[in-house]
Amino acid sequence: MTKEVVDAVTMQRALTRITYEIIERNKGLRDLVFVGIQTRGVYLAQRLATRMEQLEGVTVPVGSLDISNYRDDREPAGSQTNVDTSELPARLNDQHVILVDDVLYTGRTIRAALDALMAYGRPRMISLAVLVDRGHRELPIRPDFVGKNIPTAQDEQIKVSVSEIDGQDNITISSGKEAHHE
Repeated sequence: MTKEVVDAVTMQRALTRITYEIIERNKGLRDLVFVGIQTRGVYLAQRLATRMEQLEGVTVPVGSLDISNYRDDREPAGSQTNVDTSELPARLNDQHVILVDDVLYTGRTIRAALDALMAYGRPRMISLAVLVDRGHRELPIRPDFVGKNIPTAQDEQIKVSVSEIDGQDNITISSGKEAHHE
């Protein structure tokens, strides 16, 4: 059974709230970089940057981070080496990087993202922005900016849909046999 828990309007409000929180906590916005974790995190990072420009008139660079080579919970695909499809701004050193992802669950994706990010430079600071925090952490990772806290059971799955890929914006929760884990 799948149920919509957040509609497009509520999702946009959550992203706007995250943007305001980022503005409030950062005295200077010029050293800020958004890095979205592929795939949906990239689109959310772009939306945050667009909203930041609308509100503050500041253009924040946006990059995309491919963490597939850094996962510890997936078997490598045969003897092939995975191609890294990350596209990051030229400068990460001494920047405040805000990692952006759609759903925070066990924390393993973020751990992999931190490893991947460090391969590209030495940020001054790294923060984490997630649209949904669903709990069930396996690692000591906590988001700095959260759009929605949606407590879930282990057999439930949260799916964030973005119009750029899915043709609509919403967040759904599935339970039982229909749910699968990443």
